[in-house]
Amino acid sequence: MGPTAASVTETSAGLDAQCEAAAELRPDLAIILVGANDVTHRVPATVAVRHLADAVRQLRAAGTRVVVGTCPDLGTIRPIAQPLRWLARRWSRQMAAAQTIAAVEAGAATVSLGDLLGPEFAAAPEEMFSADRFHPSAIGYAAAAAAMLPTLVAAFTDESAPAEPDGGIRSLAQAAAEAADHAGTEVSGARVEGRERGPAGRWAHLRHRVRQLTERPHDPQTAAGVVAGREAGER
Repeated sequence: MGPTAASVTETSAGLDAQCEAAAELRPDLAIILVGANDVTHRVPATVAVRHLADAVRQLRAAGTRVVVGTCPDLGTIRPIAQPLRWLARRWSRQMAAAQTIAAVEAGAATVSLGDLLGPEFAAAPEEMFSADRFHPSAIGYAAAAAAMLPTLVAAFTDESAPAEPDGGIRSLAQAAAEAADHAGTEVSGARVEGRERGPAGRWAHLRHRVRQLTERPHDPQTAAGVVAGREAGER
């Protein structure tokens, strides 16, 4: 992983200052993982995604490619008791869908984390969570980054490639809704017959790149290898 300007305690409002710090690093690729703190602080999705879209546009204007890991499913966090856990799941999925639309419109690709890492975090909470049992540990963040690895690679290799005729074209709103319900789904902008927009708005390409990790990611290299292996096997 490269240098970071991130803070684990920030809501999306903190992206403004983080982007300013990141600009000094002149990165080729920026990874944004945000949303959980917005949900727990009950920040309206419209407010949170406005900050996210501004951050993406600022980075893209500087020539930086951007991949956004959307809000994870907070319903997988066991210390949150019912019925709050059910509400957390609903709110986090709504946030993830809104983030997808805003980020893709601004020029990023997104990856839905959803409950993708839930089984791994549940199996080894002492390793995957930090001391507060809410935020991931370094290993937990490495696992999240590994889940995004295929999209990070694609950001450098096929960013401008036309969408394949595989049924993966949707309106952005439809793609965002599907991605929120299916963890490991990538959404990026697409063109249909040379046009970015159709009757239902912006076109998007939906790819189910990662379905579920099959091993516990004890360290960043193992986590990256598991996800990269699954991606290679699905092509």
